[in-house]
This record gives sequence, C-alpha cells and structure tokens, in this order.
Amino acid sequence: MDFLPSLPTLLAFSAASLLLAATPGPDMTLSISRALSQGKTPALYVVLGTSLGIVVHTMLVAFGISALITASPTAFLILKTGGAGYLLWLAIQAIRFGSKLSVEKVDAVIATPLANISSGFWVNLLNPKVIIFFMTFLPQFVTSGDPAVTQKLLFFGFFFILIGMPVNAVVVLASDRLAGWLQNNRKVLRGMDYTFAGVFSVFAAKILLTQAR
Repeated sequence: MDFLPSLPTLLAFSAASLLLAATPGPDMTLSISRALSQGKTPALYVVLGTSLGIVVHTMLVAFGISALITASPTAFLILKTGGAGYLLWLAIQAIRFGSKLSVEKVDAVIATPLANISSGFWVNLLNPKVIIFFMTFLPQFVTSGDPAVTQKLLFFGFFFILIGMPVNAVVVLASDRLAGWLQNNRKVLRGMDYTFAGVFSVFAAKILLTQAR
C-alpha cells in the first residue's frame, strides 16, 4: 500500500497531531461550552461536526496540493518553505501569548443533534487558522516526487481525525472538571505551549535544512 507512510514519519505525525488535538482552541472551547450548557451528548455531536469540517479541509488540501505538484514542483517547494515558516511562527506565538481557554456555563438552550453538528462543522470549516494550518502542516510529510501524494495526504488528514476525535471526546466527558482545572492551572497550559513550540520548531527546521541541501 503506497499511501502508507514510513513508521518514523507516522510516529512524528501522530505525536504532532496528538499535541495539536490536546491544545485548547475554538473547537475545544465550543465543545466544552456545549457540554456545560446542554450536556455531554450534544457536545459529542459538536465533536462530530468539527471532525466533518476537517474532512473538508483534508479533501481540499489533498487534491489541491496534488494539482499544485503536477503544475509546478517549484511552487510546491515554495509552499513547503512558507509552511515551515508558518509552523515556526506558531511556535513563537505559543510562547508569547500561550493557550487560552475561557469557558462560561450558560443557560441551556434547545438544540437538535443536527444543529450541534452544524455548529462544530462551521467553527472548523471557517476558522482561518485551521485552513492555513492544514495547508502548511500536511505537506511537510510528503515529497513532490511521490506518485501516491494524493493518497498520502488523504491518509494523513483522516488519521489526524482518528487521533483527534477520541481526545475531544475525553475532553467532553471530563468537561465538568477539566474546564475549571485548566483555567486554574495555567502552568499546565504553559507546559503545553512550550511543548507545542518545541515540536513545531523541529518540524520547521527539518524541512528548511532538507531543502537547503
């Protein structure tokens, strides 16, 4: 199966994806807020929606990047270089500003499962950081000469969802305690920030040094 990456690449991608999934963002904030206001089941529908949003990003990146490689390998090289710079910028931002999680319990409102799925879907689909991240993160794990680049990008995107959904589900199930605990233990969030910064700095350096040869 040509679309399967090498074990070292898969392990590196898994570690980065797990760290990203565990880092508080708009999707985690929405799912925790929904769990506190409506209950855990509606929040799990939100998690399903955020994952569906990532499916769309995966498809766009997989087929868009493949077309870019076919049209211009040089443009793909520029994208990867810019992606490395973006990952480094994310690392710097994580250290400078840190993760933010501000969740308030609000009065419950009636919402159907479809409405909660839709909320999660749109929060990830329209989040510019998610769009840019997927455009710059996934290409770091493929090469322009790989004939199975489309399949590999699809694999990475769906594997990212496979890693992220259980993490988000655990967050929802533990939302009552987790929200307050994270907000009261800022040192944990800072530790995650420095880990995040370190991992993505390594990815950025790796791709830049590889292309400099």
